Amino acid sequence: MAEFDDARLENPLALGRADDVLRRLASAGARVRREAEGAESGRAALRDLPRPRAVIAAGGEARLIRALLEPTCPVPFLAWPRPGLPGWVGALDLVVVSASDGGSPDLIATVREAVRRGATLMIACPVPSAIAEFAGGRSSIVLPTVTGDPLAAVVIALAGLHDAGLGPSTSPEQVADAMDRVAEDCSPHESIATNPAKDIALGLADAQPLIWGGSVLAARASRRIAEAIRAATGRAALAADAGELAPVIEAAGRRDPFADPFTDDAPADRRPALIELDDGSADEHVRLDRNRLTGAAARHDVRVCLISAQHGSDLERYATVLQTGLFTACYLAVGLDRLQ
Repeated sequence: MAEFDDARLENPLALGRADDVLRRLASAGARVRREAEGAESGRAALRDLPRPRAVIAAGGEARLIRALLEPTCPVPFLAWPRPGLPGWVGALDLVVVSASDGGSPDLIATVREAVRRGATLMIACPVPSAIAEFAGGRSSIVLPTVTGDPLAAVVIALAGLHDAGLGPSTSPEQVADAMDRVAEDCSPHESIATNPAKDIALGLADAQPLIWGGSVLAARASRRIAEAIRAATGRAALAADAGELAPVIEAAGRRDPFADPFTDDAPADRRPALIELDDGSADEHVRLDRNRLTGAAARHDVRVCLISAQHGSDLERYATVLQTGLFTACYLAVGLDRLQ
């Protein structure tokens, strides 16, 4: 594997090889706006929706919807991970499906079951698509999607659930603005000194990334970022809670201040580096876990990189830390020359 070369982060040719990835990341806000525009008619129908007995969410982002909706939802909420539906679901319930990719066979089975039982169905999916064919029914509300972006589909689904009086206020435009700000800050035209994603990538150049998010949403973002780093670098990247990460940090020996990186042999194992995702959570347990990890990192000379989002709604802050982490993964791939 090629060694990380920070010069590539400022090299137009090296950055050019990442153009497709960087353009897709930079256009995340535009995709949210496009989906929001197409979903207006469906959202209008949701404003007159009677309050359901319960809400059941299905699809790859069901747990994200639960994390954002559950604290304020006035009815019981369930994220359902399997094909079909629980036996008790019926005509009094609302089934929410996010299927920006057109739907897997398992998700199609869930939609068919919801329609068969007469449950109200709200689905964000491409039209036409395999899953849309089974979503027809007098109790179905379709929010059409066109970009194939799972997060953009979740944004319009959450906006629709707010219209139905079932979730917090969600402004697709403000989420898109938050994504645009990340794209500006993490632009390839920004230098390492001013680009937070390039700076973190440099900090992870020779490290094993440990990614921690203390809140439910930050923890979810940490897993997505770890997936992106593994795919971009071919290296191990661990996203876990503080109790699992602390022993890894504490097992790292302190750096030798007299070691010469140009003449001494490199250690067989990469030293860990901690990425903390701070989404502004004021929870006391999150604060204690953060202090535990940063304290362990200081004692064992482990580098700490911070991705922070302190302003906006929960969804805006989630999108900010996630997008910054995804840009970081891309710049790691650039520095390692893994994009051909």
